Amino acid sequence: MNPADAPSPHMDPDTFRTLGHQAVDWIADYWQHLADHPVAPPVEPGSIRAQLPSAPPEHGEDFPALLADLERIVLPGLLHWQHPRFFGYFPANASGPAVLAELLSAGLGVQGMNWSTSPACTEVEQQMLDWFVQLLGLPAHFRGTGVIQDTASSALLVALLTALHRASGGRTRDHGTDGHRYRVYLTRETHSAAAKAAVITGLGLRALHEVATDADGAMDAADLETRIRADRAAGATPLMVVATRGTTSRLSFDALDAIGPVCRRHGVWLHVDAAYAGVAAICDELRWVGDGVHHADSYCTNPHKWLLTNFDCDLLWVTAPEALVGALSVLPEYLRNPASASGRVTDYRHWQVPLGRRFRALKLWSVVRWYGAEGLRAHIRTGVRHARLFAGLLRTDPRFTLLAPPVLGLVTFRLNASDAANRGLLDTVNTEGTTFLTHSEKNGTYFLRFATGGTFTEDRHVHEAWRALRKAASAGDEGEQGAAMTSR
Repeated sequence: MNPADAPSPHMDPDTFRTLGHQAVDWIADYWQHLADHPVAPPVEPGSIRAQLPSAPPEHGEDFPALLADLERIVLPGLLHWQHPRFFGYFPANASGPAVLAELLSAGLGVQGMNWSTSPACTEVEQQMLDWFVQLLGLPAHFRGTGVIQDTASSALLVALLTALHRASGGRTRDHGTDGHRYRVYLTRETHSAAAKAAVITGLGLRALHEVATDADGAMDAADLETRIRADRAAGATPLMVVATRGTTSRLSFDALDAIGPVCRRHGVWLHVDAAYAGVAAICDELRWVGDGVHHADSYCTNPHKWLLTNFDCDLLWVTAPEALVGALSVLPEYLRNPASASGRVTDYRHWQVPLGRRFRALKLWSVVRWYGAEGLRAHIRTGVRHARLFAGLLRTDPRFTLLAPPVLGLVTFRLNASDAANRGLLDTVNTEGTTFLTHSEKNGTYFLRFATGGTFTEDRHVHEAWRALRKAASAGDEGEQGAAMTSR
């Protein structure tokens, strides 16, 4: 057969239309029946891979066969992050308008690396970042300085590269750190992304200096000042302070109004990570999460956590975009074009580590238009209310202790027993499958975290999770009593 006469292997539009309906139906059914699944998968390592063929297919298969295997092999092996009783880590929201827009973005398949490679991709993104300056009550000087990154980890890395460029007067582009000693300041509560960024940039972990914290886990500005002065006296360059508004472990909030002036006095870049908490500022009564953000040189928050926009979508503002572009701009001949040369456009490839860019702004636009500011506020307020509901239930059982009043959508607590008993409680709850929690520690003490904010979570799911927790605690009590009787 002449190769030109062979049937096309590609999916034609009519077939795509039919199978696309099936895929959307599958997702809708999945969401509708999520509560029927155990939250965490009862599987052993390697058990999923063992069900997959050892070699790829030689001939193409129908798409329904993939859906069948998705149901049979993949679904039982997932931790269901959209489950209404998923209360671990922080939420990773998905929603109908976000998923549909993600499909549209994938179908368009545009590359947004330069303005010229898809002007609408760039300009919609610019408008979305400016919209969020308004929605979150951010300082007016943030307008025109925003970009979408994949995650807050990438945002921190980009900010660190920008800070290096500014502090070195551009020297690091050609010479790297060249043996120069830079210092990055953080606390034990700071996200591990800071350590990874130090490794990637070549600063190394020894560049990280841990600043003391107060009883609430917030950075001590006086200790920061002392450490900066000592490092400068020793010949090192204080480079960046990584402050957090809402730490991962227990939602500590670094006081930017105290930290910011220290950074300004010493010419140190202030990066503020508000990955989870920042979006809560969309509610007037929660606007405090952004207190002091006007001091920030860079600031990020994640709609993909608590604002109904599926992963990945981080909003980063860098108030010195010329330093950002200076740090990351590389211009091979094949990317030169009249629009870029005119200076009238933004080429977002200079604002990130990779070259290629997806049309992430489309799903953000879809979410904001579907829910409106009013609907987004309602979602945040529901998460806050669920945290308070759970904390209220905890207070009714003397076997449990709240470590602190609920903060936004996070409740931290522990069983009034040993760390081993608390670990056993968490394992029992998560294995039983009714709900899913995670843990952390404070000053060496193990505790449990209950994080609300799921798209599909209702009051009844909070009550169901509480019943599962009490049941597991009661089983633990019986086990301890039995062990005590045996030892006698």
